[in-house]
Amino acid sequence: MRGGREYGITVLRVTLGVVFVMHGYFAGFVYTPAGVAGFNASMGIPLPTVTAWFVILGHFLGGASLVLGYYTRIGALVHVVIMGGAVFFVHLGQGFFLQGIIVDAAAGKAIAGGYEYALVLLMASVAILFLGCGPLGLDHPKR
Repeated sequence: MRGGREYGITVLRVTLGVVFVMHGYFAGFVYTPAGVAGFNASMGIPLPTVTAWFVILGHFLGGASLVLGYYTRIGALVHVVIMGGAVFFVHLGQGFFLQGIIVDAAAGKAIAGGYEYALVLLMASVAILFLGCGPLGLDHPKR
């Protein structure tokens, strides 16, 4: 790669990591683990409490790994699993286009959102899985 093109992966990786860390914060502290587990149960997701903690910790730790570019492909793989689940278990039946989302943590439910945003996050995670950390990540081999 020549010029600034090689830094595009870094922009994608860090931005994606920040988004996921913020999702982990929201799920863990606003929606709460019990709220996420209740939502998972309402969507028919297997092992709702286990998957709630996987999503919360996966977003926090996997997102942090993406921000730092450390164990980048593992962080991306965790998000391929999480966002694949989000697309197929939660958003696929809501149609493609993103709609307004209303989250009621107390009731443990979200209103239809569409799968386009979750699909973008899934495919960006797949891209990072293939491409690695880029030149500014801690995983980048020094030349």
